[in-house]
Amino acid sequence: MLGRLSLTARLTAFYALVSATVLVGLAILVAFATGRHFVELDRGYLQDKIGLIQKIVSESPSPDLLSGRLDELLGSHHGLFIDLRQGDRVVYGTEGMVFPPDLAPQGATPTDWTLHDQTLRGLNARIDPPAGPSAGAPMQLLIALDTGHHLHFMRSLSQTLALYSLAAILVSGVLGWWAARRGLAPLRIMKERAMTVTAQKLDQRMPVEAVPVEFADLAESLNTMLGRLQADFARLQEFSSDLAHELRTPINNLLTQTQVSLAQKRDAVAYRDILASNAEEFQRLARMVSDMLFLAKTEHGIELPHPEAISLDQEALDLFDFYDAVAEEKRIGLKIIGKAQVMGDRLMVRRAIGNLLSNALRHSPAEAEIMVTIEERPGEASLCITNSGMTISPEVQPRLFDRFYRVDKSRSHPESDGTGLGLSITQAIMAAHGGSVSVRSAQGKTTFCLTFRSTLAV
Repeated sequence: MLGRLSLTARLTAFYALVSATVLVGLAILVAFATGRHFVELDRGYLQDKIGLIQKIVSESPSPDLLSGRLDELLGSHHGLFIDLRQGDRVVYGTEGMVFPPDLAPQGATPTDWTLHDQTLRGLNARIDPPAGPSAGAPMQLLIALDTGHHLHFMRSLSQTLALYSLAAILVSGVLGWWAARRGLAPLRIMKERAMTVTAQKLDQRMPVEAVPVEFADLAESLNTMLGRLQADFARLQEFSSDLAHELRTPINNLLTQTQVSLAQKRDAVAYRDILASNAEEFQRLARMVSDMLFLAKTEHGIELPHPEAISLDQEALDLFDFYDAVAEEKRIGLKIIGKAQVMGDRLMVRRAIGNLLSNALRHSPAEAEIMVTIEERPGEASLCITNSGMTISPEVQPRLFDRFYRVDKSRSHPESDGTGLGLSITQAIMAAHGGSVSVRSAQGKTTFCLTFRSTLAV
């Protein structure tokens, strides 16, 4: 049930509970201290009267004189009761008073008891008889004090403390509610600000400077999250737009060619050419869908299907053979320096290197040179592909790995049959291998580097 209460209600209950504990504890302490104080006062009072009775006994040679002076003492001290005995003989006693047999001795804490709805507190003392020839055995004095006035005061004090504690607890609860509500006001402000965040309005941020220090970290974390959401949503919108653009071109080509072929009768050769052209567009669409499915899998994390030792230099040389015809056509030289071995999936690593090599061939001018540099360092290895061509500005470089992103927006797709997902797939492959891909471009030279964390000694 407590878990369903609001934070304000829980803080209010906590404040009230703490106040109740402190106030009730203080009230009990005051009552106990007052009671102990009365006990000490009564003990001093009884001891003082014991001394006075000792003096009266020592100064009263006859029993009649002793009884008269004791009557005078009790008459001037209301609520005082005594019982004076010498052996089994009662020397003087208050009529109707019954003392308990285990009355506390002088100097100890007085004994409390009740007699006929009367609360009493008493002591037991030894009284020496007057000196002289007629002196007898020592006397035993039982003396008691009526503590009804103390009891009345304690009841009144207890009622006052109880009423004050109850009122103070209620006031503390109200003040606790007010303090909790005031203290949690920044959360309500953040809630109202968060309610304004929509898919079309992701630029709202939490007021970091306007909230207490305790909420500043939460506000900054929320702002960081909103920033990531805004950036991701912007990329998603751009991706959706680029995806629609990429799909529109082959679909329009297929639709146009089909409509033209149906407009009039043609011979078998013409139909065969049209079908071959349509097959190329279908292949492009199939590759695009396959690449999108691969990227979707990597977003949720994938395990390497067949990890094994891979020689980066050998994979690069094999790809040189594969792209040799394209390189000869553009008279581009392919060179490799260094060697290293890493752990990973051979097909995925080959695809990542092939994507970078294909990209370098596509953007290198005729009669240029592509350099593959492989380096091995403690704990990591890198494969970098450098080609000549247009310098890519630093602002654009981080965007190169976005899906369908192209520096030249005027071209629907490059001269080759790429889908615009090569660099995104390369980044996903390196993430699956625990590595990374980076790019740097300056003075007409562009270098893409694959960095692997899992290496083997060559």
